[in-house]
Amino acid sequence: VQLQASGGGLVQAGGSLRLSCAASGLTFRTYRMGWFRQGPGKEREFVAGINWSAGITHYADSVKGRFTISRDNAKNTVYLQMTSLKVEDTAVYYCAAGRGVGPISPSEYAYWGQGTLVTVSS
Repeated sequence: VQLQASGGGLVQAGGSLRLSCAASGLTFRTYRMGWFRQGPGKEREFVAGINWSAGITHYADSVKGRFTISRDNAKNTVYLQMTSLKVEDTAVYYCAAGRGVGPISPSEYAYWGQGTLVTVSS
């Protein structure tokens, strides 16, 4: 199984980025997908999750209304559209795939990508 995250970079506060995560080696449409992030000196935290059919999404309170998770099962890809970025959004962003019960705990995800760095400058 491979999860390849991309789309990170340097952006000014208030700007936007779209992250992508291409999956291979698994039956993508049967997996819940999630985005997590780990900022400097911080623990990994849940950002957003989406169920297999894209009918149910969850967001961390800190990104609600600014980030949107989506998936394209035909392309085996999950996306994270990030808008109104803040300095505190600076982190390495990881995509993950799992079949756990809930979307929020990292332990519910079996597979992880390598991460893509998002840096938001003031």
